[in-house]
Amino acid sequence: MRVKALPPASLEVAPETAPDSYEYEPTSDPADRETISVSNAACRGRDESMKAVVLAGGYATRLWPITRHRPKMFLPLGETTVVERIYDELEAVDRIEEVYVSTNERFAPDFEAQLADSGYEKPQLSIEETRAEAEKLGVVGALAQLVDREGIDDDLLVIAGDNIFEFAIEDFLEHYDRRDAPTIAAYDVASPERASAYGVVDLEDDRVVDFEEKPDDPPGTRVSIGCYAFPAETLEQLSTYLEEDTDPDEPGWFVQWLQSREPTYAYTFDGAWFDIGTRDSYLDAVAWTLDGDSHVAESATLEDASIGPNVHVMANATLVDTDVERAVIFPDATLEATTARRSIVDEGAALEGLDLHDAMIGAYTQIPDRSRE
Repeated sequence: MRVKALPPASLEVAPETAPDSYEYEPTSDPADRETISVSNAACRGRDESMKAVVLAGGYATRLWPITRHRPKMFLPLGETTVVERIYDELEAVDRIEEVYVSTNERFAPDFEAQLADSGYEKPQLSIEETRAEAEKLGVVGALAQLVDREGIDDDLLVIAGDNIFEFAIEDFLEHYDRRDAPTIAAYDVASPERASAYGVVDLEDDRVVDFEEKPDDPPGTRVSIGCYAFPAETLEQLSTYLEEDTDPDEPGWFVQWLQSREPTYAYTFDGAWFDIGTRDSYLDAVAWTLDGDSHVAESATLEDASIGPNVHVMANATLVDTDVERAVIFPDATLEATTARRSIVDEGAALEGLDLHDAMIGAYTQIPDRSRE
């Protein structure tokens, strides 16, 4: 057997000089050849166990009234929800031992009830002391407090709870292991207009050489998507960053600050990605989940109703003489003689004789208002 780039077991390899991996290749029959890759972190003796944080503390004002009384992470995607997709991924990653769900006091009871009924083993709540948009700490501020509050001294995976992405977290963490340095996930949105709403990443190979948060004139279209892996020692930089009177709200500002101080890398991927922050992005995610089909609950009532593509009609909803396309109709809603396109109708709403386009109708709304008759 020939061994390539194998250091002695006692040799410490400096991060800046270590190759990405060490390969052991048997030189017998090529059909039997196998390669074993050992990450930098393993070679230096780093414990590969991690903790994870799901950021779920926002108030989602851009999705009001739909998210006025529910976390946007609870929005349904077919038979599951936004946040349950993330939980499912994290439950399957053996090296992640604990998952902290960072939310606020206002939505904490909702998360407590959901987790109690879910059967997930890893997620546990970590509650920031805010109850309204005006009180929020900002993502970086909340993350720094959580790290301190929970005494986290392990490597940390951080995921925005409104993220839907089409890559395996295991693949992202393998890339992180190879670099053994702060790592972000990055995606090409292919549109300067879209890119201007996010942190725009400039790469040389996979190293971040420039990062600009929400630029007016984006230099590119590859953006950071709200998935980060940080070595334990990098977490100490959170307090340093906040002490410098920097922006505590967007994690991209922290990455922009960090990449100028220590090597930071990006895991790039193709496929789908959705930031569930607006009506359009949520409906896009629903359409992707349904793959052009529609999902109508068995308990829903349809009478002379036309159900187009990418429609989700939930339990006990009633649609009479109604035409819906690319829409989400929540439980117990009633639509009569109504058209709903690119729209969301919340639970218990009662609508008659409307032509809805690009609309969001709040829970228990009545149009026309029969209570005044």
